[in-house]
Amino acid sequence: MKFIYILSVLPFVGILGFLPFVNRVTPFVLGMPFNMFWMVIWVVLTSIILGVMYKLDPEMGKGKKNE
Repeated sequence: MKFIYILSVLPFVGILGFLPFVNRVTPFVLGMPFNMFWMVIWVVLTSIILGVMYKLDPEMGKGKKNE
């Protein structure tokens, strides 16, 4: 279960934690400045990480009834 918590912190650290280190414009990746590419790649990675977290969640298959 702790692995799921680590996965949930990865996008936060990737986007905000490393932003001062990748705040560059000069290397263009796919026609975008590196800073913009960094944000776009983390948006894609965040959706993948959330999908993995959903599959690893032990409560996913159990239907909870509202009482």
